[in-house]
Amino acid sequence: MSSETSTAVLRYSAFTPEGAGGNPAGIVLDAAGLDPTRMLALAAEVGYSETAFVMARDDAERRFRVRYFSPLVEVPFCGHATVATAVALAERNGPGEFVFDTPAGEIPVSTAADPDGTVRATLTSVPTRSRPATPDELTPALAALRWAEGDLDPELPPHVAFGGAEHLVLAVASRARLADLAYDFDGLADVMRQHGWTTLQLVWREADDLFHVRDPFPVGGVVEDPATGAAAAAFGGYLRTLGLVREPMTLTLHQGEDMGCPSELLVDIDPTDPRVRVTGRARPIGDPH
Repeated sequence: MSSETSTAVLRYSAFTPEGAGGNPAGIVLDAAGLDPTRMLALAAEVGYSETAFVMARDDAERRFRVRYFSPLVEVPFCGHATVATAVALAERNGPGEFVFDTPAGEIPVSTAADPDGTVRATLTSVPTRSRPATPDELTPALAALRWAEGDLDPELPPHVAFGGAEHLVLAVASRARLADLAYDFDGLADVMRQHGWTTLQLVWREADDLFHVRDPFPVGGVVEDPATGAAAAAFGGYLRTLGLVREPMTLTLHQGEDMGCPSELLVDIDPTDPRVRVTGRARPIGDPH
């Protein structure tokens, strides 16, 4: 008997640009009776990059305690599963403001319905931070990616950025380099585990407010994430740290294009605020079982 038989699992795709694409997430709205072993097993059975588990809920106060599991490990924060969970709650409780208490900290989430009925969610990250990557971090990461330092954009230096979880940010000089991603899965996973990174945020800058991104996630048992809200928040903090945000701005991140799962993430950054806001749509998807 599938463990899902006795545990209701919703499936939503988050950061869908026009009702298609996006990154699927599992959602368990009543996980109070589940222990970590069961949650990890359930996340592995669902098979998505993350499943969100609502451990405690106060519907009157619209406050929820949430944990996130990939098929292999628990992660402190997951943006796309946060957006998906908030949309699922808004469809049941009505749009408005929610607060998620996560292992990474308090995450306010605002939801609203678009004219076509699709619900959009905006999460506000914990305070972001970013620092230059060290040679001991960069060299093995590039080797596992099978990239060279000459592939990188010298105007956007490698950093380790945080927006609820840590991500190595690498900017490449060409869209062709970003499209050619054939990395050493086990080797990169080893490097990431050594340094505590959740994903790599690989980016190419098309314009100051438009980036194309890819996110390998081998530590979670996933080759690549088609939309990564936590990394988007960290990336916003990275640009702020570099001094590239001189006034409030909104970035558009296109992700998942090279996987056939196009996704769109809107990232609002204020130079005076270390918190970053990430917005996307989510929609229910069918149960594959």
